[in-house]
Amino acid sequence: MAQISTEVPGDERGTLLSFVEAQRSALREAAQGLTEEQAASRPSASELSLSGLLKHAAQCELNWLRMAGGAPGGDEDSEQSWSDAFRLVEGESVESVLAFWDGVRGQTEAFVAAVPSLDDSFPLPPAPWFPADAKVSMRWMLLHLVEEFARHAGHADIIRESIDGTRAMG
Repeated sequence: MAQISTEVPGDERGTLLSFVEAQRSALREAAQGLTEEQAASRPSASELSLSGLLKHAAQCELNWLRMAGGAPGGDEDSEQSWSDAFRLVEGESVESVLAFWDGVRGQTEAFVAAVPSLDDSFPLPPAPWFPADAKVSMRWMLLHLVEEFARHAGHADIIRESIDGTRAMG
């Protein structure tokens, strides 16, 4: 459930950002109190781990922000880079991924505040999962982040419950 913030304006931008933040927080909270080993574990049938989901979501948000701003997205062309996007590699920790994501969050909020209109659009990159020559609006991007984070927050809930029985909803 999205929390109503007194810090974010109640207009459309603020509302969308508060829903993005609610799902972002749900993902982050799933890893609270775990060791690095627990956060990296894969206790379900899936290959996903909590730390990998955090890294993926932070990078995903940054890639969408880059695309919306006209910069190239991330490089996940190789099978290895795709795999590394869902797991921590040498030198990374849950703490460093969360700190990185905090920076991305600030960039997203500043970008959304500065964009002239949520109707402004940007092209999607060539990819098998996008229609050719498609464009999406800034509004669509924010709604997509809500969708992406909510999907992964559900994964995170299952993983966390499998690790230690902790459930997001009591």
